Amino acid sequence: MALHAEAALLLLGLLLGFLGLWGLCRAPASTPAQAQSWPPGPRPLPFLGNLHLLDMRQLDRSLMELAECYGPVFTVHLGVQKTVVLTGFEAVRAALVGTGQELADRPPIPIFQFIQGGRGIFFSSGARWRVARQFTIRTLHGLGVGRAPTAHKVLAELEWLVAELDNYRGQPFPLPMLGWAPSNITFALLFGQRFDYRDPLFVSLLGLIDEVMVLLGSPSLQMFNIFPRLGALLQLHQPVLRKIEKVRAILVTLLEARRRHVLAGGTVQGYVDALILQDQREETPGPFSEADMVACILDMVMAGTETTSATLQWAALLMGRYPSVQGRAQAELDRVLGLRQPGPADQAALPYTNAVLHEVQRYITLLPHVPRQAAAPIHLGTYLLPQGTPVIPLLTSVLLDKTKWETPDHFNPGHFLDTKGQFVKRPAFLPFSAGRRVCVGESLARIELFLLFASLLQRFHLQPPPGVHADTLDSTPAPAFTMRPRAQALCAVPRKR
Repeated sequence: MALHAEAALLLLGLLLGFLGLWGLCRAPASTPAQAQSWPPGPRPLPFLGNLHLLDMRQLDRSLMELAECYGPVFTVHLGVQKTVVLTGFEAVRAALVGTGQELADRPPIPIFQFIQGGRGIFFSSGARWRVARQFTIRTLHGLGVGRAPTAHKVLAELEWLVAELDNYRGQPFPLPMLGWAPSNITFALLFGQRFDYRDPLFVSLLGLIDEVMVLLGSPSLQMFNIFPRLGALLQLHQPVLRKIEKVRAILVTLLEARRRHVLAGGTVQGYVDALILQDQREETPGPFSEADMVACILDMVMAGTETTSATLQWAALLMGRYPSVQGRAQAELDRVLGLRQPGPADQAALPYTNAVLHEVQRYITLLPHVPRQAAAPIHLGTYLLPQGTPVIPLLTSVLLDKTKWETPDHFNPGHFLDTKGQFVKRPAFLPFSAGRRVCVGESLARIELFLLFASLLQRFHLQPPPGVHADTLDSTPAPAFTMRPRAQALCAVPRKR
């Protein structure tokens, strides 16, 4: 499988190189009028565009380097697709918050068109997206997300995770294990029940999600999205589609089980139950058809497990790497809480712990960019872009903006503290994006991460395995759709309090 993928990529590269050279010889020069209709940017090669200037493994960093030359709003050619890139807090926030519905659409990303067909919550657009999003927000609120009921579920799940960590008795455990609790919280919210960590369905689903995320971030899938016809010819999308079908089969099985519960008169216990009830109310197939329901569930499963799980793993890894930061947070937790479990209301009384968690989210830039598309002609700065223009609001450039953060490239909880040690909100803290497309699970993620992180620090010293120095813990992201940490081991040594 790996050799086949490498051969396909090599063939793709050679073919694109030939087409680029051939087109360069035949292409007419652009006229000044054409150049002035878009923001500035590097001159593209025919067919290849600006791919020769970009490192697809770190696309966000490559785009930030181009911004140094062309400014915060510039044009880049991803193959033949002209795309506008926004960098820095001012440009990104103005576009996300100040444009309303004009920049609320998603471009038709080829791989997600294959997977979801324009359905779901995250990669849909227009009326279908608005209906699905409004339903999801309303349902999550009704299930108690962001309020006491959710906090109780999070703390209950924490005990299962603590029991697993206790089994290691301070010896090295695999870092991805910390993702079990956030994933199960998501599953409980969706399906109305938690799963045992050894349940084959739970293990299989987490394994498939992991494989899908790695494949979505692979160079072959990025090339497929840029050159979909050529990528389809080389079958670059087939490995991830096969994994997605396995995920979808599991979700359909769970959906049918919940359908039997709801049709038997059972109470609504999760998001899927609410979807089924909504479907029953539709007199004709509408936005909550079977395919739409599965698409919404797939989006919630993939996003709800990956993002929070990866962030908690990063938080633990960075505590192992920066023991002095961990020690100061633990001293604050001991002073304020003692042996009492943390609650949502404790965030205000734990400014340093809160600052550490915010800095983790800023520093890791978990989801560097998800593109938007102009739903109508739109003004961005002094430029008028036509309807259908893809736009990349580069969140990495906001979270690392040199004009907004004192030490943007360093892990520094002081970014969120004033001179008196009190927590301060920073406008440039946008890990969940902003505006009409802000993450629907933001309130859940915030409270979930705070309770899990604070509770783990209360109970354990998180440190490198024996013989490993803190400085050598690997903090370079693993190649995947999100900037997740590389799989490695930590020790959770019980604290004596």
